Amino acid sequence: MDQFVVYILFSEVHSKTYVGFTSNLIERFASHNALGKKGYTIKYRPWKVIHVDFFSEKSEALKREKYLKSGKGREFIKEIISQL
Repeated sequence: MDQFVVYILFSEVHSKTYVGFTSNLIERFASHNALGKKGYTIKYRPWKVIHVDFFSEKSEALKREKYLKSGKGREFIKEIISQL
């Protein structure tokens, strides 16, 4: 059975966040921090994972990712960052 992960990354150096979705968090995190050669996340390295949500259904994970990218979701992310 696949497990799906919605994750929030934070770059302390640049005060940037990134919300993503994957079925392999370890590999995806490595891509964001070291392996990736292009894209948004390479500009703001290093990243750290500050929150993860696990789902058994892909559709539920995609709903959560969409929520975190909304206004209410951004408020949730700001609260997490304020507790770091």
